This record gives sequence, structure tokens and C-alpha cells, in this order.
Amino acid sequence: MKPDILAELEPVVARNLDRHLSLAKEWMPHEYVPWEEGRDFVEQPWHPDQSRLTPQARIALEVNLLTEDNLPSYHREIANRFGRDGAWGTWVGRWTAEEGRHAMCIRDYLLVTRALDPDQLEAERMAVMQAGHHSERMGAVESLAYVSFQELATRIAHRNTGRFVDDPIADQLLTRVAADENLHMVFYRSLVSAALEIDPSETVRAIAKEITSFAMPGTMIPNFSRKSLVIAKSGIYNLRIHHDEVVRPMLKHWRVFDIEKLDATAEQAREQLAVHLDILQAQAERQQERFAESAASRRARTAH
Repeated sequence: MKPDILAELEPVVARNLDRHLSLAKEWMPHEYVPWEEGRDFVEQPWHPDQSRLTPQARIALEVNLLTEDNLPSYHREIANRFGRDGAWGTWVGRWTAEEGRHAMCIRDYLLVTRALDPDQLEAERMAVMQAGHHSERMGAVESLAYVSFQELATRIAHRNTGRFVDDPIADQLLTRVAADENLHMVFYRSLVSAALEIDPSETVRAIAKEITSFAMPGTMIPNFSRKSLVIAKSGIYNLRIHHDEVVRPMLKHWRVFDIEKLDATAEQAREQLAVHLDILQAQAERQQERFAESAASRRARTAH
């Protein structure tokens, strides 16, 4: 990639920042929390029976919150990648301020409604933030490709969690959070579109690399594998959703498989991406089959 890619993208950042600010709605996180339900945890210790949410819903909200909690690490990553000057720096600050509201209001909701053990939640927050989030990505375009996918995945995870929780207050809260994430995704997606015009070969290589190695930024959460499996089984976020609602739509928007005159390594990366998509689709189908078989077995055991 050209060494001045950040400079070349600066006018695009400025335009999309103006667009973002014109569309972003100010909202108050405290207005999405049922404060009247709050009680003293010292005089009334927490107990699981106090939550109106299912165990699966509590796990989904916990993972959503702990993922958002790593904001200092995410800020460091994008500030180091994109800089703190000009339009890039303004975006980094604005994005950080908007993301800060998400963990704030989700935590307040969970504590006020006694959905989770507050001591355990704090211990996990400490562990996650101390571990931090560290990326090995060296290039700006790789980072832009990753955050495009990640913001879309986060939007879908929040929105589906809101629907799954079956609590109107949580649904309203997570709908609001998801709306922020959608605007963030549009911002980054637009920058990748611009990068495809500046250097299509390098950008296609970056997109292919990020898809084939994609992982959500919450993998350091304690017992993440078990919790992500619960989330997948619940239909909040799984391989089918990742393939159908994140990867494929983004590739279609960028018209990745229609770009002409790529160099040899980019063409090879695109071919490998096509193979990976077939594998991902097969994995998604197999995961759905396993979930269906597991559900059928549970129903059979219950019937007896």
C-alpha cells in the first residue's frame, strides 16, 4: 500500500465525519435505565433468582458489555493506526466518546435490574481490561477492513440480543446502541470503498486477510468459548449470521468479485477468499444441523 494512504484518505474521512455528525443523534444513557428498580447490594445481597432474564440472555448481555469494556484498548489501537491530528483525530475522539456510552448504560441496566452478580461482573471487567485488546495488524487498510466487519457484527449482536432478552427496556436500550454501531460501520465501510479506488489490489488483499482470520474482540473474556456457544445456539450470533448478514453483504457492497485488473497476489487472495466462503457456508450449515439435533434430543428427553 502506498505509504501516504492515510493522507490520501483524509478528505474522505472529513466528508464522512461531516455525514456522521449530521446523522448521529445525541442520547442520554441514563434515560434508558429503570432506576426505580435499584436496590442496595449490601443490605440486599444479589441472588440469581432476582433476575427476570433467562440464563442465555444474561450471558449474551454480559459478553456484549465486557466486549464494550475494552474501549481504552480500542482507542489506543485506532489512535496509533490513524493518528490524532486532522479529520482522523477528530473521528477517533468522536468514535471513542460514542462508544463510551454503550458500556455505561448496559452496565447500569444489568446492575439496576440485578441481572448479574455484581462482584463477578466486576472481577471479569478487571480481568478483561487488564488483558486488553492487542492487534497484530500493521497496515491501515487491514485495520479499516477489520473494523468494518466488526462494527457490523457488533450491531447485529446488540440488536439480536435486544430481541432475544424479551424485556422492552433492554430491547429499547440495545436498539439505540445498535444504531450507533451501524453509523460506525457505514463510516468505515465508506473508507474501504475509497481505498479500493486508490489501491484495489492492496485493499482486496486486506479484505481477504481479515475475513479469513476474523475474530470478535471479546475473545479474552473468561469462558468465552462456552459463552459464545450459548450465544450461537440462541440465534444471537453464529456462523450462519456471520456468513449471511456480515461477510456476504459487505463483499457485495464493495463488489469485491467484480474488480478488474488486480495484481497476481491480489487475484490469488480473492480466489482463496472464494474457497474460504464456501468452507464458511458449509461450517454454518453443519453448526445449524448440530444445534437442531441437540434441540431435538432435549425435547425427546423432556417428553420422557
